[in-house]
Amino acid sequence: MRKLTLPADLLAKDVNRLIPRASVSIESVSEAVESLIGEVRDNPLAALQSHAQKFDGVLPDSFRVPASELDAALADLEPGLRSAIEEAIDRVRKVSLATLPKDSTTILSEGAEVAQVYVPVDSVGLYVPGGKAVYPSSVIMNAVPAQVAQVPRIAICSPAQKENRGLPNPTILATCALLGIEEVYAIGGASAIAAFAFGVPEIGMEPVRLVTGPGNIYVAAAKRALRGVIGIDSEAGPTEILIIADSSAQPRLVAADLISQAEHDENAAAVLVTDSADLIEKVQKELELQIPKSSNRTRIEAALSGEQSALVLASSIEQAVMVANEYATEHLEVHTSNAPEVAMQIRNAGAVFIGDYSPVSLGDYMAGSNHVLPTSQQAKFGPGLGVHTFLRPQQRIHYSAQALREISDLVDRFAVAEGLSAHGTAAKIRFEN
Repeated sequence: MRKLTLPADLLAKDVNRLIPRASVSIESVSEAVESLIGEVRDNPLAALQSHAQKFDGVLPDSFRVPASELDAALADLEPGLRSAIEEAIDRVRKVSLATLPKDSTTILSEGAEVAQVYVPVDSVGLYVPGGKAVYPSSVIMNAVPAQVAQVPRIAICSPAQKENRGLPNPTILATCALLGIEEVYAIGGASAIAAFAFGVPEIGMEPVRLVTGPGNIYVAAAKRALRGVIGIDSEAGPTEILIIADSSAQPRLVAADLISQAEHDENAAAVLVTDSADLIEKVQKELELQIPKSSNRTRIEAALSGEQSALVLASSIEQAVMVANEYATEHLEVHTSNAPEVAMQIRNAGAVFIGDYSPVSLGDYMAGSNHVLPTSQQAKFGPGLGVHTFLRPQQRIHYSAQALREISDLVDRFAVAEGLSAHGTAAKIRFEN
């Protein structure tokens, strides 16, 4: 990993220049993705068949996964893994229920009420990747909050696998079965996002209102292109971890956590920011010890040696916090002697993991938090996935005659000032004989 020493007078505007993300440009695939989207929109079934053969190397017997295949996948699920999946479902459901927004009513005067209620979207399409790894956890993180939000229709797309007779990965199918999700399709990539947006009448697939879930650059480009036709959660980029640590941190743990995120993708960003030069040297030695033991060594080495990863020496923990807030990472870990206090200073991060026993991998699976989080500085303005993603706040206004009468003149004054006299008339006419 490259080493970087920050100047004591570092300005926030220079953080992302000194610690850049990997060079991944959605624009570079936009033209190809627009073509794929057009094909699915204009001739959906033929396009899906062509895309499956080209990109997945297999043509499913049925793009809609039969219920019998979901049941069979669940029956074949290894008992230990089933227990882990069920526990993860339970934990994410508990957190989702606890964070469910509450309806409220404000009484402004007698007979004047404004209520705010939370209404679930009519339908959602959940995308579950199927590339370098298998992600039953993504099924859980997307589906459980949608279920808690009481979305009436939940559909899932995941790529067809040659190794599974043109069906999505069996663990993904088993997780869908555990959650009671019956509308599952063997469709991947940009084609899946387009199918969600426009529907595929030949297989009985109706369009959805909202699409969520992570994916590769083609999925991100399709979500960007179709935003407005459908709602989306975010454009997910390569995974990121930034660790703030001081001399009290355990090098072995810091190295393990950097490695754990680096194994996702060659473009994954793994950054340590510390005020301890000694810790940097110790973490480097730990990386040299631990990386050769990993089954994903090649991918890890590519990610850690890229420009997006670094061991960064800060002048102080205060500077490290400033860097973290400007970098706005997807995952942020705090390994300092006063970790809770430092964590309270973090404004911009997808999720914050505090102390030695809260690794990011815990959040990926079993913490109860959601692992679909904003990347590429989107944490500066957007949240991670949660039950709120699937709800729309809607205000409902109910005034009595007397409550409106009391302020109708004020409505009229605003209307006249804005040159919209009919607005005022609409209020005052109710009190004319």
